This record gives sequence, structure tokens and C-alpha cells, in this order.
Amino acid sequence: MKASDLFVKCLEAEGVEYIFGVPGEENADMMISLADSDIKFILCRHEQAAAFMADVYGRLTGRAGVCLATLGPGATNLVTGVGNGNMDRSPMVVLTGQGSTQRLHKESHQAMNVVDMYKPLTKWAETVQHPDNIPEMVRKAFKLAEFEKPGACLVELPEDIAGSETDKTPIPPTPTRRPGPDPKALVDAVELIESAKKPVVLAGNGCVRKRSAEQLCRFVTRTGIGVVNTFMGKGAVPRSSEHCLFTIGLQSRDHVSCIMDEADLVIAIGYDLVEYDPMRWNQGNAKKILHIDFLPAEVDENYRVAVELVGDIANCLHGLLESLGDTDTPRFEIGKHQRRREEMIADFSAHDDDDTKGIIKPQKALADCRAVLAPCDILLSDVGAHKMWVARHYHCDEPNTCLIPNGFCSMGFALPGALAAKLVYPGRRVIAVCGDAGFLMNIQDFETAVRYDLPFVCLVWEDKEYGLISWKQETHFGKHTDLAFNNPDFVKLAESFGGYGARVENSVDLKPALDAAFDSGKPSIVAMPVDYSENMKLTKRLGELTCTL
Repeated sequence: MKASDLFVKCLEAEGVEYIFGVPGEENADMMISLADSDIKFILCRHEQAAAFMADVYGRLTGRAGVCLATLGPGATNLVTGVGNGNMDRSPMVVLTGQGSTQRLHKESHQAMNVVDMYKPLTKWAETVQHPDNIPEMVRKAFKLAEFEKPGACLVELPEDIAGSETDKTPIPPTPTRRPGPDPKALVDAVELIESAKKPVVLAGNGCVRKRSAEQLCRFVTRTGIGVVNTFMGKGAVPRSSEHCLFTIGLQSRDHVSCIMDEADLVIAIGYDLVEYDPMRWNQGNAKKILHIDFLPAEVDENYRVAVELVGDIANCLHGLLESLGDTDTPRFEIGKHQRRREEMIADFSAHDDDDTKGIIKPQKALADCRAVLAPCDILLSDVGAHKMWVARHYHCDEPNTCLIPNGFCSMGFALPGALAAKLVYPGRRVIAVCGDAGFLMNIQDFETAVRYDLPFVCLVWEDKEYGLISWKQETHFGKHTDLAFNNPDFVKLAESFGGYGARVENSVDLKPALDAAFDSGKPSIVAMPVDYSENMKLTKRLGELTCTL
């Protein structure tokens, strides 16, 4: 058969449902082969958006999301979304076209070394140099992308290889069992926990993958240990649980910092240092650390682990519970955190009933988002000042219901990500919370959502400047540089694409406006003027925070 037909059959064998992308001349054989496949090609308006869609598909399903672009500028346009997915541990397979192998050795139109460019951004990147290699390369790309810790893999297919003949067949995927923890390490881990006075769990993004959350909840219920989660670990323990001590990760101290200060043992589970520097919670190495993750711990001056349990996180936690033994009474008293937990909840909900006119506080906006979303519904945060508020004030009942890019931290993530979330879960409500800067970075793919009839809501916080940079400069220097810009009329913009648009000026009108946007059955933009004077108020308040027992 033709090599591109074989390539598509290999993708079908991997269970690929969607490919997000923008094709070019060098993908022509691949696109014609896809036309005869059950795989649905989602034609995007920009390659970066396609990569973000594959990123979110991978996060939500645990299976590699697939994005496609042509050579040269198509491949470079994918880069930011691929880097974001790879650093945020999203399984992705990236497919790029390339010119004929007969011209790659010389200066040639649009030709560049895509594989070398992608090597720092992926787990593996390679060119198909012979059609018979396709089954091995596709299987390897998916296996590596999906195996812990997940990430992105690139397969480049030159146009002359795509059109050549081969008699090979796909290699069927087979499940790979992840190893369990070392028995001696389990003994050491039990000794570490039994000698602790004030342990706390730090739950990272690994806790929302591969059954980890279920075992984490069993572990903390049996032991009585509280859980602090990173931005990407939200929902690993339900917000209603007395063991949930909410989110850490702001660049300033917060209530949760007091809990970390008091801890003598941090049980770091699925924690990636890329999310939150351990210097911010373990400066001076005062705490003992039990590291539980799919891979050994990164080496860091402030992350000196006492014991490592390396293996499947769910298996590690199950083994740890077995080793701790049955007990009717938890080893630690979770009630000691109750007063501080109540203080945090009161802080988070202080502006739930705010009725300010003409501008809307971040806290009120997120309270209304939580009110219109069921436990299984999905909120995606873009990157900007609003991300800090989402991280601090939006809490979850289930894993993977709040998606925050917090490794690579790329603006432009939320709108295309919401499109993918709606494809994966068509019956759920989806909100993309965006700043006005990040929102316009991938606005072109709002048309894609309209074309494929994927109704979700983009809640745009409008301050007409790069608000997070302004906040950081103001905090550090007492002033900020010129960061202002102008915006289009967001209502007319939504309507010009064929979507639904609304503008909300008053706090009491936001929740009804969100419900109306969902009821419209269209991709929607709800714009609101955001009160970012709250940024510096929060900085001042947290700067004055004292920890009391």
C-alpha cells in the first residue's frame, strides 16, 4: 500500500479519534489517506491552537492527542503548544510534513531541520527515512508519549516517503504495566511517616493521572494527613473533604504556606518541580521529604529526599497503606487543620455576594463560575493575572476539571483547549477563563468552534493591559511600564464569527449572563471589566499574613 495509507492505519490501530491541524502541500498524501479513515481531522485556523487542542485532549483522556502541520512555518507555529503540552505532562504525538529527502541536504524552499528544533521540546523526535519504518515509529511515538511521565513525541514524514509503496502492517499496541515500589523503600517510607509529628501531602499533577487520585483519597482518609495541591493537582482530593487544604503556588505567602511551614515531613506525590520551586517551601532543607512518583526525584538544592518510592503512584500508595497496616483510628488528627481550613474558605468566599456596579472583582467572577458548573464540568484557565485568582479561588470536586498550564505557562491556551474539552466531553459545560491579552492570541479558532458546533463559554476579563506583568512590576518596583492596549467590541466580535456575545458590567448580572451564554447553544464570549485593583490589595494582605497555631 501507499506509505501514507499505512501511516493512517497505524494511527487507527492506536485508537486515534481526532487530528487537530493545518495541512500543507507536503501533507497531501497524508490528508488524502485520512479522507478514507474514521479519524476526524479538525481543520484549525492556526497550528498553535491545534497543538493546544492536542494538549488538552491528552490531559483529559490519558491518550495521546495528535496535531499536524506542514514543514517550515507550519512546524514552527506548532512549537509553543507542543512545548506547553510536553512540560505540563500531556501525552501528544506531533505529525509534521517535510520536503522530499532528495532536497534536504541543500538550501531548499521552506526546508529546515524540524527534528533538531523539536528535540528540546519533546521526549522523542525523528524523521521517517524509509516507508517500512512507519509501524515501528508510530508505535514508538505513542508508547513514549503516553508512558509516564507523559509528553510530546514528533514524527516527521517527508513527502516522497509518504507517496512511496510498502507492504508492512501496523504494530498493535499492547498495555505496559508500570512497576510497583521497592519493598525496602516501603519499609523506609513507613518509618519516616511513623516518626513524623506534622506530615502534609503535597499533591502535584501526577495525582490526577492513572488512578492516582482514588488511592490518594484512601491514603489520607486512613492516615489523617492533610493535602496541599499544586495548580495542576486540583481535584486530586475533593474541595469538600476535610483533608483538602487547597492550593499552593502563588509567588507570595498565603494561608497554605503556614501549613507547609509547620510540617516536619512533606509527602510529595506526583510533584513536578517545574510547577513550584521547592525553595519557596523548603528553603534551608528543614523538612524531611518522602518522594512518591513515577520517576526518581529531580536533583535540587532544596529538594533533598529522605526516601523515594518510585513506580506507579497508585500502586505505591496502595503498597504504603498495606505496609502501614490496618487501624481503626487514623495516625494523625486531621481536625487540627479545621480552623485554618475554615479561615481559608471564609477568605475565598468573602466576595461571593458582591454587588459592585461597573466592574467585577476576580473573586466574584470565580464564585459565579463555580456556581454555574457542576462537579464534572470543566474550567480552563489561560495565563495572566486571572490565572493566579483561578489557582487561589477556584476549587474542584474531581480531577481534571480545572486545567491550568503551569509548566511552560503559555498564553493562548484556554480558547483552543476548551474546544478540545468539548469534543472529549460533549455533555459537560466548559468555561475558558481568559485575559483580554491571551484571549486574542488564538481568537481565530473561535471560528473553528462555531464551524464544528462546539458550544462553550469564553469569559474574558478585560483590563486592557498585560495585567500579570503589571502586577509583578508594581510589586517589585512600586511602578510598572507601559503595558496598555485597546480591544475590539467583544460582543460584535463573537457575533461576527456566528457565536453568541454578551457584556456584563455589574456583578449581580454575571451568573445570569453565564447561564444565558450556555443556553444559547453556541460558542460564546462573555466580556467583563475586571477589578484588578484587587491584585495589589491581595499582595498587601498576604504580605501582612502571620501564621498562628
